[in-house]
Amino acid sequence: MELGLYTFADVHPEALSGRGVEGEERIRHLIEEIELADQVGLDVFGLGEHHRPDYAASAPAVILAAAAAKTKSIRLTSAVTVLSSDDPVRVFQQFATLDLISAGRAEIMAGRGSFIESFPLFGYNLEDYDDLFSEKLDLLLAIRDGETVTWEGSKRASIHGRGVYPRPLQDRIPIWIAVGGTPQSVARAGTLGLPVALAIIGGEPARYAPLFDLYREAARRAGQDASKLKTSINVHGFIADTTDQAADQFYGPQAEVMNRIGRERGWGPTSRAHFNQSIGPNGNLFLGDPETVAEKIVRHQRIFKNDRFLLQMAIGLMPHDQIMRGIELYGTKVAPLVRAALAQGKPAA
Repeated sequence: MELGLYTFADVHPEALSGRGVEGEERIRHLIEEIELADQVGLDVFGLGEHHRPDYAASAPAVILAAAAAKTKSIRLTSAVTVLSSDDPVRVFQQFATLDLISAGRAEIMAGRGSFIESFPLFGYNLEDYDDLFSEKLDLLLAIRDGETVTWEGSKRASIHGRGVYPRPLQDRIPIWIAVGGTPQSVARAGTLGLPVALAIIGGEPARYAPLFDLYREAARRAGQDASKLKTSINVHGFIADTTDQAADQFYGPQAEVMNRIGRERGWGPTSRAHFNQSIGPNGNLFLGDPETVAEKIVRHQRIFKNDRFLLQMAIGLMPHDQIMRGIELYGTKVAPLVRAALAQGKPAA
C-alpha cells in the first residue's frame, strides 16, 4: 500500500501581513514539506485546488513542478483538480509538463470540487455541475489516450483532429477520480475502470467500505480488468511524539477550519468532546503517536483493502515545525510499521 500526504496549503483568510507575503511563506514551507516527504520515503504528495482566501493553492501543477525539481522519487498529484470548471486540454498540458519535469511522477486526481467558488469565477453554471464533470472527464481521458483528438461536446467546444502537446513521459498519466461518498460517483469510476480516492472527513470510516464494493462491482459489470483497479482513502489526522501532543497541536487549527466551513454550510459547531471521539479507534481522525496511527492505518486497510492511504495533516494554521515533525515521524516511524505489518499480515504494533 502506498502512503502519502495531501494538503490545501491553508493560509489565514484575513492575512494581516499581506496576502502576497503570507502566500510566499506558505508555498516556501509547502515545498520544504514535499522535499521532506520525499526524503523520508513517503510515496505520494497531493495538492488541492481552491479559489478561496483561506487556501494558497489555486494552481497545484505550478507548485508541484517547483517541488518536482527538488525531489527524486515521490509521486506528485493534484488532490483535487476541479475539472468541472477547468479546461481538460490545459489540465493535461500542465500535468504532462509536470510529468516531464519530474521524470514520470505526475498524476491527476480529478473531482467536481467540494467548494463552488470556481464556477462563477470561470463563468460556469452550477446547474451544470455534474454534466460539466462528466463531459470534461470524457475529454481528458480522450486526450490522455491519444495524441490526436477528435471529440464532440455540448458544454465545451468540440475538437476535430487536433494534437495536444506536450506528451508526458509516462505512457498514460494516472487519472484518479476523487469522490466524497456519493454512490453514483463511485460507480462511474468503476464503470470507467479508473482509480478512485474516497475522502472521509466525518463519521466512522468503516461505514464507507461498501462504496468500494460498489466500485469493484460496477467495474466487473463493465468488463474492466480488476487488476487495474486502485483505491485510496484520504483522511484527516496528525502525528506527533505522543498522542496527547498530537491532539493538543491539531485540535485548535482543525476546529477553526471545520467551524468556519460549518458556518458556511449550516453544520453545528465542533467541540473537544466530539474531537476526542473522532480520534478513537473507530473515529475518522487518524491521530496520535506513530504506533497508534500505524495500527489504525493497518486496521482500516484490512477493512477497505485500499491500495493507497493519504493523510491531510496541514489543516488550518498549523505551525511549520510541527508539520515537519509530523512528516518525519510518518516516514521514519509510521510507514515502516505499516509496511511490515501488511507484509506479515500482523498488527502494526
